[in-house]
Parts: sequence; structure tokens; C-alpha cells
Amino acid sequence: MNEREGDWAAWLAAAEAGDASSYRRLLEELAGFLRGVLRRRASAYRLGADDVEDALQEALLAIHLKRGTWDPAQPVGPWAATIARNKLIDSLRRRGRRVDVPIDELAEVLPAPAEDDGLTPRETEKLIGVLKGRQHDVVKAISLDGDDIRSTAARYGMSEGAVRVALHRGLSALSAAYRSFRE
Repeated sequence: MNEREGDWAAWLAAAEAGDASSYRRLLEELAGFLRGVLRRRASAYRLGADDVEDALQEALLAIHLKRGTWDPAQPVGPWAATIARNKLIDSLRRRGRRVDVPIDELAEVLPAPAEDDGLTPRETEKLIGVLKGRQHDVVKAISLDGDDIRSTAARYGMSEGAVRVALHRGLSALSAAYRSFRE
């Protein structure tokens, strides 16, 4: 058990009775204790000092809000450490599973991405030639000419919904044709 446990319990009991100076002293003492607890736990997760300080502030706020849940028959340290640990876990959950890896030094070592040759104009015409009728017209107008749905619908006397359907079906057919074209 922590040697300061008796003082913490006395200060928390006095704080519950309205003694502001005891409460201030308790929070100052707990801040130092919890900072050490959080640093040890944070190092295992490769969290920085800023993450530790954020978790500490959240823990102190939670202790303030939950001070009525402390059981005077129990030690203050483990109760406060559990709250701090939970705040650190909350921080890790918010952070997600991302891993920060600095790549500045690796830029010269990694190979450059391969240039995408894409399709030649002749290959594009051949590929789009697999489409017939309205699908051909709609895909060409929207994908190659850059027209929008509304103007394409007006040009071909179709509803906007019909243009979207023709575009979707045409692009699906092109996708299948492209896969067989590249194989």
C-alpha cells in the first residue's frame, strides 16, 4: 500500500465535507501519482507525453465527478489508478488501431511507384466499342466527354434515372470487358 494512502483518505474525506484546501492538496498529490501510473502504462502502447497528460486531465476530472463513489473503507490509490487506467484505455479506443511510422527517411529507399500506362486512344475506342445503343452513348457522353447526367438525359430524351441505370450497366460491362482485354 502507498505510504501516502492515509493522507489521501483523510484529504478526500475532508474534501467531501467541504474542505477546499484538502481537496486541492489531494488532487495535486494524486496528479503526481497518476502521472507515473499513466507513463508506465502508456510506454507499453508507445503513447507520448501529450497522451499521458490528456489522460491525466481526464482522470482528474473523472475523479472530481465520481468522488462520491469512493468507499472510505477502501484505499484511494487503487480507486484513482483504476479511473486513470480506464481513461487511458478510452484514449486508446478513440485513437483506434493506427500506427504512426515516420517515412521521411524511407522515401529515398522505397522504389518509385510504377507509371500507369493506361489505355491508348485506340484501345479506349476498341473497349468502348463493346457497348451498344444507349449504353454506348451514355458512357461516352459522361465518362469521355465530361457531360453531366442532366444534360445527357436531355440530349438523348431519357429520364435522369434511366441515364444512371444505363451508365451503371455500361460501366459494369466495360469493367468485365477490360478484365478480359488485359488478360
